[in-house]
Amino acid sequence: MLIEDYKLDIFTPPCEPGAERFSAIARLSVDISEALPLLNATLRGAVYHPQAKALTWKKGGHNIAFHATEIATSNVEDKDAAIKEVEGLIVLINRAWERRDEITPDYESHQRPTSMAIYKLLPQTNCKQCGEPTCYTFALKLAVSQRKLEECPVLFELAYADQLSALQAIIIDAPAIGG
Repeated sequence: MLIEDYKLDIFTPPCEPGAERFSAIARLSVDISEALPLLNATLRGAVYHPQAKALTWKKGGHNIAFHATEIATSNVEDKDAAIKEVEGLIVLINRAWERRDEITPDYESHQRPTSMAIYKLLPQTNCKQCGEPTCYTFALKLAVSQRKLEECPVLFELAYADQLSALQAIIIDAPAIGG
C-alpha cells in the first residue's frame, strides 16, 4: 500500500464565499510521483504534467489534481461527499500501485477532447432524448464527465456505429483500474 496516512482539509473555495459546493485537499505523508504515470495509463481523460509531477482528471463534474504529496478535488456537494471522494481516490492510487507490475506506465501528456470535437461525433439531431436541449449542450457535459454516452440513445443506432466507436475511444468515463 502506497498511501496509508493523510490529513484532509475540506473547505468552501475562497473565490466562492457562501457557495454550496466544497473542495478538499488530502495532504499525503508519502510522495506519489511514481504512481502518476500508472494513473495516466489507466484513467481515461487524465492529463499528465511530467515537469510539474502532477496529473489532472475530471470525474463526474469534479476537477481532481494529483500532485507529489497532495490530492485535491473540487465541486463536491458536501463534506461527507468530499471525504468519500478522497477515500475513493486513495483506493484508486493504492490499487494502481499494487498493480504496478501489470501496468505499463504512460509518461506522455495527453489532452482531453474538446466539447466541439465531441459534438462533431454526436448525431446532432437535437432530439432531447438525453434530457439536454441540444446535442452541443450534451457534448459540453460529456467533456466534463457530467453525462455518459449511454444517455444518448440515438448514438446507439446502427447508423452511428462509427461515431460511437470514435467517442468511446476519447470520452472520459470511469477508471480503467478494476474493482
